[in-house]
Amino acid sequence: MLALITLPLIALLWRALQGLEVGVWSVLQGAVFDAVGLSLETTAISMVWVVLLGTPLAYVLARYRFPLKRLVSLLVELPIVMPPVVAGLALLMAFGRRGLLGPALENMGITLPFTPAAIIVAQIFVSSPFFIRSVQLRFAAIPRELEEAAAIDGASGLRLFWRITLPLSRRALLAGLMLSWSRALGEFGATILFAGNLRGRTQTMPLLVYGALEQDFNAALWTGVILIGLAVVTLAGVQLLDRFFSDGDDADPLGQL
Repeated sequence: MLALITLPLIALLWRALQGLEVGVWSVLQGAVFDAVGLSLETTAISMVWVVLLGTPLAYVLARYRFPLKRLVSLLVELPIVMPPVVAGLALLMAFGRRGLLGPALENMGITLPFTPAAIIVAQIFVSSPFFIRSVQLRFAAIPRELEEAAAIDGASGLRLFWRITLPLSRRALLAGLMLSWSRALGEFGATILFAGNLRGRTQTMPLLVYGALEQDFNAALWTGVILIGLAVVTLAGVQLLDRFFSDGDDADPLGQL
């Protein structure tokens, strides 16, 4: 199993290093440079929206009971197992010109398909469940007694959330955000259907790998290496966060209860 997992990664890196005689910079400039910049820009914007929209939803799912809550939870987690191409098709049917909301958006002068905004929508759709699920579990694990004690001392509403709930959940927030960002960075299927593969406009790093396989194989190899490197950095960051919050001075207070 270990060989099956590691050998393809080693082969990719080995083949990329074989192309060093052409010069790494000559490979990375042009389309690769544009794709890297676009991917980093769109994922940064996507993560802002994931936090702003996903945190309240995670709190509601963790702390409140309401009709059809299980159905809502199922819908939130569905993009995790949904085939990416189907996700792109669903987005196109919802926000395309002939989609459910397409005419209304067009009347407001908003066009989503095959634009950078479509990349952001696709990334939010496929990556937000990782953040929401992580934060939801953390919110649910916080004992109500802590919040009730803070409420007795005068904290309430948003102040209670900012001063008690959020600090106790920062580990889950950061870990979920990093995993969500990594998923958004590697998004392919939904993006190519909903945003297209236009160089310099909607061509992200995974789309460049797909498009460059027949035109510039070295560019595809090095883009793949960059994506794997970013994924490794993300996983290492999650582990460092886990070790820092578990063993450092800022150890998780809930673990000591």
